[in-house]
Amino acid sequence: MEIFMNFIFLGPPGAGKGTLASQVAGEYNIPHISTGDIFRANIKNGTELGKKAKAIIDAGGLVSDEITIGLVKDRLSKDDTKNGYILDGFPRTIPQAEALETFAKIDAAVNFDIADEAVVERLGGRVCCKDCGQMYHIKFNPPKTEGKCDKCSGELYTRDDDKTEAIKHRLEVYRDSTAPLIDFYKNKGNLVNIDARPAPEKVLEEFKAKF
Repeated sequence: MEIFMNFIFLGPPGAGKGTLASQVAGEYNIPHISTGDIFRANIKNGTELGKKAKAIIDAGGLVSDEITIGLVKDRLSKDDTKNGYILDGFPRTIPQAEALETFAKIDAAVNFDIADEAVVERLGGRVCCKDCGQMYHIKFNPPKTEGKCDKCSGELYTRDDDKTEAIKHRLEVYRDSTAPLIDFYKNKGNLVNIDARPAPEKVLEEFKAKF
């Protein structure tokens, strides 16, 4: 199936953007472009921008808009984006969105809508095996024996990122910096809301019904 559209995926951490982006990319044969992947690829390949980004990351700093925008612009110039793409993790701020408009045409900004309480429940229930790294969810995908990994019997624990306070902090950062993009694209008339609360297959069904 081909779609010939350029998408931005918006939504808080835990909304399932990455999962759906991978599914949509497969269904519509367009690349799923995540800023994390772009950074890793450029650092690995030792590009000029990759070297600059690595130096900042190694020093514990935040990569500037200028470098991030340059990396995204370079990625969108590749041949595989000609029939469309999904941008995941960019733009994160209004200045980034305004810069994106100078070199890309966005057909739809898809907002994965989910309440903060649902995100806390979804992410806060995740536990990880200390030995093999297998992930579980105490409500949606629990281990057979509480506190023990099904695969290797290792001890399960909650990662720092998945503790309630850390999740709430990430949501605050999102609401402050990225959520304004919803109004930005709404005013441009290309915002599409998707209910991110159901299971991934249901969310995919809603996406396909709209596109």
